[in-house]
Amino acid sequence: MAGLWRSYQALMAKHPWTLQIITAGSLVGVGDVISQQLIERRGLANHSVRRTTKMMSIGFFFVGPVVGGWYKVLDKLVTGGTKSAALKKMLVDQVGFAPCFLGAFLGISGALNGLTVEENVAKLKRLWPPVQIANFYFIPLHHRLAVVQIVAVAWNSYLSWKANKM
Repeated sequence: MAGLWRSYQALMAKHPWTLQIITAGSLVGVGDVISQQLIERRGLANHSVRRTTKMMSIGFFFVGPVVGGWYKVLDKLVTGGTKSAALKKMLVDQVGFAPCFLGAFLGISGALNGLTVEENVAKLKRLWPPVQIANFYFIPLHHRLAVVQIVAVAWNSYLSWKANKM
């Protein structure tokens, strides 16, 4: 496991943007696989590869670039690594970015027939502020997208399940 982490770190040093986007798309896909296999209990024979591919595409082409880009902008807007800076980043993120991102994400995934806007907003309000405070305080910039995506695996699993419910 340590060797895998070292390899990831080496790739992150050489190709941070590309690796962050690949990580985001992959983890959105993991969320869908978890949804289909553990929550919905479809079994491998009934697994929808098309659905997983669709969710991964949202991760690769929307979530990764948009959130990764936002973290770069946010790190320039609010500088420093103090608790106060982490709190400010979380507030700017939640007030300025999260509503726009959520609206765009819901528009993109609208074809998936999922949660209502109210359900999405309520879920995000409970989950993201504590995650983002810890993320901005403890995690270096080049790892923030991966940390958020790892936490989001549970959210992605739930969202994928609700969005693809028959």
